[in-house]
Amino acid sequence: MTRIPASDVTKAARLSVAPMMAWTDAHCRYLHRLMSRHTLLYTEMVTAPALVRGGARHLLRFDPAEHPVALQLGGSDPDELAEAAHMGAEEGYDEVNLNVGCPSDRVQSGTFGAVLMEHPKRVADCVAAMTRACAVEVTVKCRIGVDDQEPEEVLPDFLEQIRSAGVRRVTIHARKAWLQGLSPKENRDIPPLDYDLVARMKGAFPDLHISVNGGITSLDQARGFLDAGLDGVMIGRAAYHTPADILLDADRLIHGAAHGPDMLEVIDGMRPYIARHLADGGKLAQVTRHMLGLFQGRPGARHWRRVLSEEGHRADAGLHTLERALEQVSGAVSA
Repeated sequence: MTRIPASDVTKAARLSVAPMMAWTDAHCRYLHRLMSRHTLLYTEMVTAPALVRGGARHLLRFDPAEHPVALQLGGSDPDELAEAAHMGAEEGYDEVNLNVGCPSDRVQSGTFGAVLMEHPKRVADCVAAMTRACAVEVTVKCRIGVDDQEPEEVLPDFLEQIRSAGVRRVTIHARKAWLQGLSPKENRDIPPLDYDLVARMKGAFPDLHISVNGGITSLDQARGFLDAGLDGVMIGRAAYHTPADILLDADRLIHGAAHGPDMLEVIDGMRPYIARHLADGGKLAQVTRHMLGLFQGRPGARHWRRVLSEEGHRADAGLHTLERALEQVSGAVSA
């Protein structure tokens, strides 16, 4: 088992890719790691009950090449979360994160996710138990509030309680979550963003490492938050749909590296990974569905997506399918 030093994880958290259900699986993270050596990556949310009661430890598998990588857990029972966090640490994750931000009906029915913003003492008990149970840092991803809560009042209290429980790093999605009346998709767009409140929380809690999340679509925007004094920036949908715009320059512009990879290096790195996946009985589309946005905004991007979308699900789809798609964007790759 390999794990990177905690100080390196904190440095990586200057920029992170958000945990996104059905998107940030192991294939997606491997691709993103090829595009940025230093950005912190997160798993999809894995529920503690699935691990502890359901025996779904296979959900924790990841490739060592993904480091630095964090496991996001969902749950609300301190003992169960502690056991799940221990499993994650045993598997080699560099961080374990508690989801206090997801507004879906599924997590509400399980009394976890964003609904936990209404129960800060329960969150504090959970993270304290998780911290005692595992050897890696336990962090929290939260909203600024839910429903009729007043964020200016509830967020400082929430941060105070989790800090007292041992949390030193938190990511704040700068929107409320409306648990009644809005779908999970609407909760990502409709509630207004309050970046200023997140910035004020950094002023009020200077000892906390605070990352901002929500509506961030470019590295220039990310650098603006960092220059303004926030410790980190988490990007979600933009990193998935337009990964080249976010991740190819991330090492250079955010993490201070001399240079980052180019698209040819990324594609070259994916070939042996895809070959191993196919040899193990996997399907091409399971990997290439995460690659559809690689050339977004570049010549041939539509044809690249079409080839992978239409042919990637075929029984005989393989590396030759990837090469055929690549022919559609040969100019964009060499540019």
